[in-house]
Amino acid sequence: MNDAIAWLAEQQQPMQDLLRSLVDTDSNSYDKDGVDAVGAHLIKALEQGGIEVQRTAVEGFGDLLLADLPGGSQPPVLLLGHRDTVFPKGTAPARGYTTNGPLAFGPGVADMKGGLVLNCFALLALQRLAPLPFPVRVLFTGDEEIGSGTARDHIEQVAQGVQAVLNTEPGRVSGNVVSARKGGVRLLIEVTGRAAHSGVNHADGASAIEALARKVVKLHALTDYGRGITTNVGLMSGGTSSNTVAPAATAELDIRFVEVAQWAAIKAAIVAIVEEQEVPGTQAVLTECAVFMPMEGRHSLDLLDIYRGQALELGFSVEGEFTGGCADSGFTASLGIPTLCGLGPVGGKVHTDREYLELDTLVPRAQALVGTILQLAKRGHS
Repeated sequence: MNDAIAWLAEQQQPMQDLLRSLVDTDSNSYDKDGVDAVGAHLIKALEQGGIEVQRTAVEGFGDLLLADLPGGSQPPVLLLGHRDTVFPKGTAPARGYTTNGPLAFGPGVADMKGGLVLNCFALLALQRLAPLPFPVRVLFTGDEEIGSGTARDHIEQVAQGVQAVLNTEPGRVSGNVVSARKGGVRLLIEVTGRAAHSGVNHADGASAIEALARKVVKLHALTDYGRGITTNVGLMSGGTSSNTVAPAATAELDIRFVEVAQWAAIKAAIVAIVEEQEVPGTQAVLTECAVFMPMEGRHSLDLLDIYRGQALELGFSVEGEFTGGCADSGFTASLGIPTLCGLGPVGGKVHTDREYLELDTLVPRAQALVGTILQLAKRGHS
């Protein structure tokens, strides 16, 4: 452990160099070439260190990359990281990687290109040691910011049989890691009706907007703050003109919840509302656009204790923190796999042009990540 920690202590500049390369490469979720270009930087860094990377082609989105550090026969440890960002192509050339004292700025610098750097250097540090009693793997995905539609099946497949999942999403502004997350689902509701002139033959029409509006009231009534459930229609559109009964209307519904068991009942209630004919002559269709499962806190307790202990030995303290945001860690936690998230460098103002990362957290967070993995190995031997 001391050898790995000492090696990482000397890697501040190489970490920043890799971070700069990643941030200066556009990688919007829909920019396959860009997401794959970020992957090329990661592959180069890992293969130079003798770590094999397998590529699985994905049509239309970034390919899936699996870096594998061989080990003994005990169940593997899996690290997660996504290469895509929310920023449109052209953002990096316009406002790329910059620093101001202890802070680095740029698109995706915290969410989560800093975490990708930690994943690489964690493997490179472990590569310098004797083989662990288990393999350590990193799965780099390409569409987390839009729901992991191409990645979810692969995440769940690679996670089968692992003993722990560590996700290097950014550390919280408080310095804490993430011990629990809400699940989130984005649904599209499309209502069709029947057009009519609003003055000449209003009664012949069937307003899709009215039908949708009635549904929105009922959907919002499903919010239950006490149980951690929220429903929010954040986008609506419809109609053709103010003097026409609307023949069509659409809405996007965001649902958040804290327990896996809640989703079935919530979905059933939403389906019933959408299927109900609010206005004669209208009908509605419901489509799932993105689904993230929650990361329940009970699945992170043991790993949090280990990580917290490693952090204290390195001279900093952390606690577990709950967030309403979603991440790929929810997929593994919902399978009952011990999972801890927010293990990347500390950053904030993500998804904005003021996104930043605290550079002095790169090394200690990498050390704590490696220390946690080595503590799992020590525990497996005992």
